[in-house]
Amino acid sequence: MSAIAREAGKLLLQYFHQGLKIEYKGDADLVTAADRASEALIRERIGQLFPSHDVLGEEQGLNDQGSDYRWYVDPLDGTTNFAHGYPVFCVSMALEHQVSEQRSSGQPGTRIAGVVYDPTRDELFTAEQGSGAQLNGKAIHVSKAAQLKECLLATGFPSHKRHKNPNIHFYHQITLRTHGVRRAGSAALDLCNVASGRFDGFWEFNLNPWDTAAGALIVEEAGGKVSRFDGSPFQIDSRETLASNGLVHDALLQEFKDIFAGRGLGPLPDPRVYER
Repeated sequence: MSAIAREAGKLLLQYFHQGLKIEYKGDADLVTAADRASEALIRERIGQLFPSHDVLGEEQGLNDQGSDYRWYVDPLDGTTNFAHGYPVFCVSMALEHQVSEQRSSGQPGTRIAGVVYDPTRDELFTAEQGSGAQLNGKAIHVSKAAQLKECLLATGFPSHKRHKNPNIHFYHQITLRTHGVRRAGSAALDLCNVASGRFDGFWEFNLNPWDTAAGALIVEEAGGKVSRFDGSPFQIDSRETLASNGLVHDALLQEFKDIFAGRGLGPLPDPRVYER
């Protein structure tokens, strides 16, 4: 997995440095030649090594062969950053094992390995179920911050239909209660930064399985916690992702509960007042 991710990352850098043609799908969801080429490379390598495995990728969808193994592939997480020349993007890959009983009952499988590679920094985050998480081969662990006011968090906003997304309210409230919130544009890297202790937590609405499959496992193997916004178990198809170092998870869940209920909301600043 690491070798494939590094190869795909090298390919992305070649496109990144030479410039590329931006395409659009939907309202403002950017797709690039690099995105397509990276996924084609990854699928080819998986097919050579594990021809019977299923692959779910962002660009080409699901190749379902009925295997007990399924790969989740985001060939370029941070497409908008990439297309604008902002060097925050990565390759994300995860492998899930699903026994026949889980498949027949519709239960999710178990993510057994994950890799996220940031080619601009040459940082390779890896995790194997039960074996911890690593950054370039060295063990990583989540932070030890125990109070929200000490924490630096991350979030993300959708590339389209932003007017229907409530995250601006969560961003505002969490900003008031922490040391700050960052919005870098790559959910997979945000999760890895939680795992390595750079961030103390991360949340985002409406993420896809290929966005979170690897990063969530890396957080868990680094000692952190990942759940839905109400604290229920995280599933990669839940479209709700709340990750933390574990120590502040309950406090974040309480903040989310209050925000959803409309309790204690500070008013958004009025720009007319500021202008005066």
